[in-house]
Amino acid sequence: MIRVHSYESMGTFDGPGLRLVVFLQGCNFRCLYCANPDTIEACGGTLTPAEEILRMAVDQKPFYGRRGGVTFSGGEPTFQAAALVPLVRALKEAGIHVCLDSNGGVWNPAVEELLGLVDLVLLDVKQANPERHKGLTGRENTQTLRTAAWLEAHGKPFWLRYVLVPGHSDAEADIRLLGERLGGYRSIERVELLPYHTLGVHKYEAMGLEYQLRDVRENTPEQIDRAAALLREYFPTVVVN
Repeated sequence: MIRVHSYESMGTFDGPGLRLVVFLQGCNFRCLYCANPDTIEACGGTLTPAEEILRMAVDQKPFYGRRGGVTFSGGEPTFQAAALVPLVRALKEAGIHVCLDSNGGVWNPAVEELLGLVDLVLLDVKQANPERHKGLTGRENTQTLRTAAWLEAHGKPFWLRYVLVPGHSDAEADIRLLGERLGGYRSIERVELLPYHTLGVHKYEAMGLEYQLRDVRENTPEQIDRAAALLREYFPTVVVN
C-alpha cells in the first residue's frame, strides 16, 4: 500500500511531456515556502494499492505520447521507496517512462534501488550553502549533495531544480556556489529555475498554520533574468519553469 495525497493528470511541469503526477504523503524537510504543507505528515493521505496506481497509469498511457509518463512527487516520494520499487518495476514493464521528484535527503538501500530504476530524477536542491539550507528547510544538505554525486557517478540523468526565494536563495553567492558544486556534472540534462510563488498560502490558513514567508514578495522579471544568466555561466541548459 502507498500513501497518496493526490493526482494530477496531464501535468506539464514535472518532467518531459504530458504526465500523470502522483503526489505522495510524507516529507523529511520543512521548507519555509512549501506549497503543499498538507503533504508533510507521513500518516496522512489515502492508503492506495499499487495495482490501482498502475491501472490508472496504464489507462492514461495513450495520452503520454513519446515523451510523457508518470512522475512521483510529494511530499518526498523516497519516504515510501520500498513500496515504490515494485510499482516502478511494473510501470517499466508496461513501457511507461518514470520520473522521481526528490529532495535527495533520504538514503537507504530501497532509495538506491529506486533511483536506479527510474528513467529520470528531478533533484530539488534548495540551497548549496549548508547553513542557509538548514535555515530554509530545517535540515542540512549533505545527503542531497551526496545523492547528486551518486546520480553523476552512476550516469543517471537528472534535472536540477532550484527555487529562487528572495532573501533565502537568490543571492549571487548562493547561485554561484550551486554552480561551483554541480556545474561540472555531465548527468545534469537541464537546470529548472523555479520562481518563488505564494500559491499555497491558503493551505496554511486552512490548516491553522502560520506562513513564515508572508512578507516575501515574488521575484521580479529582472531578478529571474539575473539568476538565469548566472546559472548559464555554469550549466549549458537553463529553463525558467
